[in-house]
Amino acid sequence: MPRHALLVTAIVAACGLPSASAADGKDWPSYNRTLTSERYAPLDTINTKNVKDLKVLCTYDTGEQTGFQAGLVQVDGALFATTEHDTFSIDPDTCKENWRAHEDFASGMLKVNRGLAWQGGRVFRGTADGRVLAYDAKSGKRLWATTIADAAKGESVPAAPIAWNGLVFVGNAGGDNKGVKGRMYALDAKDGHIIWEFYLVPKGDGDFSRGPQAADTAAEAAASWKTADGFPITGGATWASYTLDPVNGLLYVPGGNPAPDFAKQHREGDNLFTSSIVVLDARTGAYQRHFQLVKRDFHDWDASTAPVLFTSKAERKLMAIAPKDGYLHMIDLASGKVLYNKPMTRTFNIDAPISPEGTRFCPGTQGGAEWNSPAYDPTDNLIFTGEVDWCTTVRAAPANTIASTPMGLPWSGSPDGFGKQDDTKKWAGWMTASDADSGKRHWQFKAPFPLMGGITPTSGGLLFFGDMGGTFYAFDSTSGRKLWSTDLGGAIAGGVITYDTGAGQKVAIAAGMTSPIWPTAKVNGKIVVLGL
Repeated sequence: MPRHALLVTAIVAACGLPSASAADGKDWPSYNRTLTSERYAPLDTINTKNVKDLKVLCTYDTGEQTGFQAGLVQVDGALFATTEHDTFSIDPDTCKENWRAHEDFASGMLKVNRGLAWQGGRVFRGTADGRVLAYDAKSGKRLWATTIADAAKGESVPAAPIAWNGLVFVGNAGGDNKGVKGRMYALDAKDGHIIWEFYLVPKGDGDFSRGPQAADTAAEAAASWKTADGFPITGGATWASYTLDPVNGLLYVPGGNPAPDFAKQHREGDNLFTSSIVVLDARTGAYQRHFQLVKRDFHDWDASTAPVLFTSKAERKLMAIAPKDGYLHMIDLASGKVLYNKPMTRTFNIDAPISPEGTRFCPGTQGGAEWNSPAYDPTDNLIFTGEVDWCTTVRAAPANTIASTPMGLPWSGSPDGFGKQDDTKKWAGWMTASDADSGKRHWQFKAPFPLMGGITPTSGGLLFFGDMGGTFYAFDSTSGRKLWSTDLGGAIAGGVITYDTGAGQKVAIAAGMTSPIWPTAKVNGKIVVLGL
């Protein structure tokens, strides 16, 4: 059996992937392909020798100018994706629409939904009005809806769920709005009822319970927040997706920043469990451990990407996570110790206090790693990180202004909201390949635009990724040499996946993100399918 086939067999046994084509590595059945989030695809029909012959085979136009950051899922002969209001299934080889379901509700400012989960012939997604929805994967018929968040309080559910063992895992967003507390949920995949709820920051006596409360560390968490009147505990929301260790039944939850974002003096303490990876028992939600990546965060540096769980060449069980702080954090799971923290993009002024006159820092509030995880290639023991290089200047607001902000409204602690970004003449993106065990840089590429979309290494020796200018790249994953690129006409900020339904290996990309906070081309979101 080939080396990559042995690897896939081991991954499938661990992750319980859902179909025969998943068992041979040909599907992409979850947000990061596996529940453990490596994103490595054991497909080599498209390889370093023939990638120059890639061409666009078909395109699915969503018909919407929207914050198209959705991860793509391809399983059992269908490719699934979401926009803020719509969920759809298309043919993964021809882009022909199988079905499309629409939901009416008030849009969020950024018009973002980051994708769905598939399990047992159903797909699951969140909504801007605080619900989780389930659809039949073949027909698009809605099967159930469960509310886990309150849109009137500034809460939403943009994150892509993951699913395992009859459970759907997803949390609420909105932790930059005053009084909003991040929470994580497990729902029953059959009928949507809440199995457990876990507060990612301390639950107060007046906080609402939507389901059975998971065992937590209430005393420890509460002691880490010291706030005055007008400064309710706020933050810890979840924004992108999650990771799960199916062997040990552990759920890894990336938690967002505390708020007010830039005013840490009004929330003394470690502010647990913000800007952290929180590990829960997937079946019960009981707290197991946590890793705080950014202590007392005051730069809006969420841990917004799903961590990567893998066994390295040195046979260490490791967790890699790239938050918005611009670093690659590598943690040895056996010891709980940090192996290294390495900067993956420009860092500047990170310890300087936020002043009323303005403080410029990098990564900025839209810098670092946003939404998409690192990727791990076992062939060369390399971790790949895609980063945004874009600095921000933030001014501090007076304490009385911050305290008087109404509940449920944006609460950054600055009169400029989330700051003023540098001119785009000064922005860039970084793709870095690092040795997983040592953190030593193997190669690095500076892109002319930020990198925010998915990263996909393959057993064909390739690394696929795209930039916010719309260029899609294929690199030699070992050497870092660019082999091929093409302009897809719109910012690439969502899924980049590869699969083979039996009709040959394809690559699918979510392109055309349009957003009020990103100066990108104003075009429709679309799925582009490439092949030989």
